[in-house]
Amino acid sequence: MAADPILVQIHQDEVLTGEAVALDVQPVGFFLRALGVLIDMLASLVLLLLFALVASWMVGAGVVDETVVPILTIVMVVLVLVVLPTVVETTTRGRSLGRLAVGGRIVRADGGASGFRQAFIRALTGVLELWFTFGALAAIVGAFTPRSQRLGDLLAGTYSERTRTPKLVDAPLPVPPPLAAWAEIADVARLPDPLARRIARFAVSAPNLDPAVRARLAASLVEESRAFVSPLPTMDAETVLRGITAVRREREERALQLRAERVDTLARHAGDPPRGFPAR
Repeated sequence: MAADPILVQIHQDEVLTGEAVALDVQPVGFFLRALGVLIDMLASLVLLLLFALVASWMVGAGVVDETVVPILTIVMVVLVLVVLPTVVETTTRGRSLGRLAVGGRIVRADGGASGFRQAFIRALTGVLELWFTFGALAAIVGAFTPRSQRLGDLLAGTYSERTRTPKLVDAPLPVPPPLAAWAEIADVARLPDPLARRIARFAVSAPNLDPAVRARLAASLVEESRAFVSPLPTMDAETVLRGITAVRREREERALQLRAERVDTLARHAGDPPRGFPAR
C-alpha cells in the first residue's frame, strides 16, 4: 500500500533546496533592483566613453588606421557588455557595482551561489533586454514576476537576494501586565520568520509612525497572527503584539533551557554502569 505523499508548503519568500529544506530569503525589491541595474549600465557607458576617447586619440595620432576602428569597437562592446559582467559576477559570486550599492547579489533559484553559466546567460540576455530595449523589456518582465526577476534571471534560474537584512529588536520586552493572566493559558505557536520580522520592525518604527498608520499596521499584524494564537486577547492591537512576541520568546527560551539541562543530565550519566552490573 503506497504511503500518502507529504505536502510541503513553500511561501513566496522561501526557496526549497535540494535537501528539501525551506530557506527563508528576502528578494531585492523592484525599484532597488532597477537602481542597481542603472548603476551597472552607467558604469558600462563610462567604459565605452573612455574607449571612444582613446580610439579617437589613437586615430588622430596615427597609431591605428581608421579601417580598424569598427573592429575594435565591436570587440570593446562585446567585452564591456558581455565578457566583463560575466567575469565580475562569476568571481564575486553574484555581485556587481550596482548590487553592492543596493545590497543584493545574484543567487540560483535554490539559494546556491551563481556560477559562470548563470552569469553568461544573464549577460548575453542583458544585451537584448537592457541595451537594445533601454531596459524596457527587463522592467516589464520584472514587474510581473514574484521576485522581480528579469528575462535573464528566468532563463538562468536566478534571482537577486537581499544581503542587508534589518536587525531584529535587541531588547526583550516583557509580557504587558494586562495580559499576564492570558499568558498563562495562551497557546502561541512559532510565528513564521517573515511575520516575526515585520512585527519586530513595527516595534522599532512604531513611535515614529502616524497614529492612524500605526493602528492600521498593528491591526493587520494581529490579523496575520490570529492563526498562530489561541485564544486571541481582546485588547488594543499593539498590546496584543507585545504579548504574543513576549510569550513566544519566553517559551522558546524555556525550551532551550530544558534541552540544555537534558543534555547536561545525559552527559553526567553517560559514564555510569548499567544497573545490575557492578562497577569495575
